[in-house]
Amino acid sequence: MMWQQPDFIALCIGFFFIALLYSSVGFGGGSSYLALLTLVVTSFFAIRSIALLCNLTVVTSSCWLYYKKGHFHLKKFLPFVVTSIPFAFLGASFRLKEVVFFGILGIALISSAVALAYQTLKKEAKFEPKTYPISFLYFMGAGIGLLSGLVGIGGGIFLAPVLNQLKWNKPIIIAALASFFIWVNSVAGLIGLVNAGTLKILWPEIMLLLFSVFLGGQLGVRISLGKFTAKAIRLLTALLVLLVGLRVFLINGLNLNLFS
Repeated sequence: MMWQQPDFIALCIGFFFIALLYSSVGFGGGSSYLALLTLVVTSFFAIRSIALLCNLTVVTSSCWLYYKKGHFHLKKFLPFVVTSIPFAFLGASFRLKEVVFFGILGIALISSAVALAYQTLKKEAKFEPKTYPISFLYFMGAGIGLLSGLVGIGGGIFLAPVLNQLKWNKPIIIAALASFFIWVNSVAGLIGLVNAGTLKILWPEIMLLLFSVFLGGQLGVRISLGKFTAKAIRLLTALLVLLVGLRVFLINGLNLNLFS
């Protein structure tokens, strides 16, 4: 085993709870996997590869459960994913410097979290979904797909806050879209890493990490389908995105050691 056993056990436990929390709002947890992996893994390429594989493991089952519950609407989701796939592949093919990578990720996460929290907490009339031009949805999918590929995550953590802010659809439908968006972009991102020769998987540790996120993801998505209100989903989404964004930007982007 490459890592010290106590560190690895703690990492597996952390991945389990990340998958549990993130899957409850339709995410894979890639941004938080990245944050934890930077504490114990020195290879930047291994960090991105592991995060994408864990993403894929969590959202595969989430997509299936959303489909079974009737929240999966492929026709509505296609405009986002059709353009996101090639741009996620393109983004993953670039070799970003780590400081640029974490800076982009942190700022994007913090901004989307603040906007979503503000929109959720302010008093407003009864929720009614809004309609947007199809070209706008294609453009959004391409932009978020590119950003997702650059930083090595599925992109749902960027897409969901924006769509909730825009009132594109019900929060549970947005959560289902986020899962599907993460799935296709994670696949595209992994292919992009292979194409760039930067896919690095740590065996056999990866198998235990994937098992941990699978269990957490199974529990989390079932909680969301049975317990959470629309407002609770949006607020939990905003809180998770904000915490991860602050951690990534301050510690990984600015190299501040807050615990020294």
